Amino acid sequence: MGILENLNWRYATKKMNGTIVPQDKVDTILEAARLAPSSSGLQPYEIIVISNKELLEKIKPVANGQTQISDCSHLLVFAAWDTYTEDRINEVFKRHSTERNMPESVSDAYRMMLIGAYPKRPAEENYQHAAKQAYISLGIAMTAAAELKVDATPMEGFNYPALDELLGLKEKGLRTAVILPLGYRDESNDWLMNLKKVRTPKDKFITEIK
Repeated sequence: MGILENLNWRYATKKMNGTIVPQDKVDTILEAARLAPSSSGLQPYEIIVISNKELLEKIKPVANGQTQISDCSHLLVFAAWDTYTEDRINEVFKRHSTERNMPESVSDAYRMMLIGAYPKRPAEENYQHAAKQAYISLGIAMTAAAELKVDATPMEGFNYPALDELLGLKEKGLRTAVILPLGYRDESNDWLMNLKKVRTPKDKFITEIK
């Protein structure tokens, strides 16, 4: 199937059947997410992968009782940096220089430009910027999942501070941006599965300027 067929196949699965997603497919989805682009290449987020059923049961009430949490195979938590710091920016650029076998001085001007701008901004503004980068990764993860015929349901309907506390994210300088259960649809009990996919018509969605 092509990408459009895969994207038409996927939907925000409302009921999963508990079947475990093979590890190679999970690994592919995670690698696709890791390869996502981000502003200035900073990748200001991490992905926490949860398959522990006891922990998923604890997360379920934090997510307003949504059953995809307990019935999924793996839960991906996209956790964004709580702010940008000089140390975090320096670490990224040092890694780039090492991996590319280039002197750090090559990117000094751009690195110092970022250091002169980002850390001075309010932490909330920085978190929101980092969370937007995480959402790019989320989109690519969902596209990869669709290609592999793995269901994925993006979720914002949860108590962010409670989940951060449960996962100990504050101590790591992280805040949850969005979560993504991976699994397989329960074909007998998911009311949304057979409904027609509805999107804004092309002529109202796309404006071409030539």
